[in-house]
Amino acid sequence: MNLPFFISLRYLATKRKEKFISLISIISVLGVAIGVMALIIVIAVMAGFDRDLRDKIVGNYSHITIASYSGIDANKYETISAKLKTNRHVEGISPFVQGQILVKSGDRFVAVGIKGIDPKIEVKTTKLNQYLIRGSLSDLGDNSLFIGKELAFVLGVREGSIVTTFSPLGKQYSLKVAGIFYSGMYDYDMNLVFTNLKTSQELLGLGNQISGVSVKLDNLYLADKLKAELTASLGMDYNLRTWTEANQNFFAALKLEKLTMFIILTLIILVASFNIISTLIVMVVEKTKDIGILKAIGMTSAQIRKIFTYQGILIGAIGTGLGTCGGLLLCWLLKKYEFIKLPQDIYYIDRLPVAIQIWPDMILIILAAVVITLASTIYPAAKAAKFEPVEALRYE
Repeated sequence: MNLPFFISLRYLATKRKEKFISLISIISVLGVAIGVMALIIVIAVMAGFDRDLRDKIVGNYSHITIASYSGIDANKYETISAKLKTNRHVEGISPFVQGQILVKSGDRFVAVGIKGIDPKIEVKTTKLNQYLIRGSLSDLGDNSLFIGKELAFVLGVREGSIVTTFSPLGKQYSLKVAGIFYSGMYDYDMNLVFTNLKTSQELLGLGNQISGVSVKLDNLYLADKLKAELTASLGMDYNLRTWTEANQNFFAALKLEKLTMFIILTLIILVASFNIISTLIVMVVEKTKDIGILKAIGMTSAQIRKIFTYQGILIGAIGTGLGTCGGLLLCWLLKKYEFIKLPQDIYYIDRLPVAIQIWPDMILIILAAVVITLASTIYPAAKAAKFEPVEALRYE
């Protein structure tokens, strides 16, 4: 075993007469552990928010949406579809109609977004079929709609109920609730209804036109790259919008919040590093005699420096290890038992999500803790290395 490391281990592990030094060593370890644990939990929750919201957004909307300034009729749709199918990354294509309507049940009125879909092929581009808790896609016939769970509660309707809708053109229609969906995002479940293409076209007065085309890719992260390729293929008459562009501000805010929390919580580890500095300084003072003896028998200043550097690293490593284990354990408990619930109308989702990402989150947290710990050993170790044997043993 390396001699400086062996001595530093002995200094840390053996019982001392000075109980105070042992106490501040324990406090230093716990400080690092708490900082690392808090950082892991918060970053895992932030990553969970990012993942869950991304999945729900993409589950309700496609990876790429294609619209036209002049509208899209049946012939244009066939042309778009044929060109899209030549791209090997395109997995699904479906037409849709989008607009705003007013829904009434009893004396309750709610303004909502309406999305007309083709029930037979919608499954290729979104996860609507997975979100249905009542009914199935095959039930979405003429003069019927799917309604979100939250909206159904507000309107006081259930599967089979009849609701009255008012279009922007002033037309009034009675539609049957053919199914109820629950995506887990309050905004969608409260403000969106689905009908088939024919019904939505009649409500919005579009004739045979559609609002756009939904495109699903084999990899959602290729959306921004493929946008340029598809634009070149389709021409400038069409406007392509990716899922990241549609929610750009939202995801940018989440990213900034995650970075901010990382910086703030790293300060906890930084504060703990000052405990390590104070521990090593007190230990250097206590071991002045030992340093003098070790130098007198031939140990170099570099080896003395390594003794106290290793000691600080050991304190940091133990604290980082305990914090990592504690953080992972609490993340697992949060993920498995979901004992923290959230109000959906504020946070969009109904539970506290957790996503543990080894890279870059976990690795960066551990590296940050190690670097801060290593930096905290520089001054005390350098101070110990400067002692001369005569000065260290003068009063002994």
